[in-house]
Amino acid sequence: MLAPSLSQRLLAAENSLPENLRGNINHSVCRWCYNDIPLEDLCVAAKQIGLKSIELVSPNEWPILKKHGLDCAMPQGAGLGIERGFNDPNNHDTLVKSYEEVIPLVAAAGYKQIICFSGNRRGMDDETGIENCVKGLKRLMPIAEKHKVIMCMELLNSKVNHKDYHADRTAWGAEVCKRVGSENIKLLYDIYHMQIMEGDVIATIRAFHPYISHYHTGGVPGRNEIDESQELYYPAIMRAILETGYKGYVGQEFIPKRPDKLASLKQGVEICDV
Repeated sequence: MLAPSLSQRLLAAENSLPENLRGNINHSVCRWCYNDIPLEDLCVAAKQIGLKSIELVSPNEWPILKKHGLDCAMPQGAGLGIERGFNDPNNHDTLVKSYEEVIPLVAAAGYKQIICFSGNRRGMDDETGIENCVKGLKRLMPIAEKHKVIMCMELLNSKVNHKDYHADRTAWGAEVCKRVGSENIKLLYDIYHMQIMEGDVIATIRAFHPYISHYHTGGVPGRNEIDESQELYYPAIMRAILETGYKGYVGQEFIPKRPDKLASLKQGVEICDV
């Protein structure tokens, strides 16, 4: 007898999964953390766990999400990657062309945001990096505003995972947003990355939440499960996010260490469901 497929096993287990979440947090998950699971199967699991979105998915796979009634809280598909971003004027023409092509697709799909990056420093000082990002991003604000799409610059750590990345502190990213002067440029506050760089997560969220339009999770150290094996207490962080009036998504972006990756994902959602 053939072993049942993952989809069949997920459907069979439906009654054992939580029937109700509190509904205060809109739960999402980052696709790349589960790349070894076919997207169709991940969609089935996501629906049963209580997720509303699978993110960091490119336009060619958006139809699969729509088939399963899932949102894409943070689409990808434009830009030059993490290391080549808006802090280098030599990238601006290419970046502008790329985002001008993809932003209308994001809007047509009914999505609200798209990810972008500062790029690496390569010896550049902070002020010059801010000025360069502002110049490049201002060129895209007219089309972003027209289509009501937020360009969301991710904050990443430059200590462990992304050596030399420029947008590695919340205040730096907020200054970029402030100087661009549009509601269509915000920050993706990755809790894992900013715990490594800054700590003081809850106070930082309270101080800078007007500039934040998306959140990612991850256990510190190691970017694994967000349970008691790591140093952050996610229920308190989620409550602090809700206290700011945030209505967007929280994306699970940890790399499961356990063999049953979907069980880890389900646990992560339950931990954050305050």
